[in-house]
Amino acid sequence: MAEASQYSLNITNWIIFFCHLILSVQLDTKDLVQFTLKKARFWTQYSDLLSPRQTKVIKRLFEAGKEGFVGGISAKKYMIIADCSKATATRDLALLVELGCLYQLEGGGRNTRYDLAI
Repeated sequence: MAEASQYSLNITNWIIFFCHLILSVQLDTKDLVQFTLKKARFWTQYSDLLSPRQTKVIKRLFEAGKEGFVGGISAKKYMIIADCSKATATRDLALLVELGCLYQLEGGGRNTRYDLAI
């Protein structure tokens, strides 16, 4: 009889844990859906304005997910992804900022970095 009293039928803690887990998953899903919608709006607005090289880089930025590139994209990263010269990368980045596709992160000079404007 003593062994039977060791078990409790109180599942409150389990229900609280499960509710927190469900809420967390729902919030993550909401963030993912919002990111996907922003991505779709972005392509609707800008797809006709971008060169194949710029499209390749923007696709790569989107592949990084809603967190984006750590530290943003620099001219050097752009050169690697697009397989182009530094002058072309700098020119493309400036045009993407002018179009509103990217925005410049804090800092400047040789360390200028950009992120998606979504």
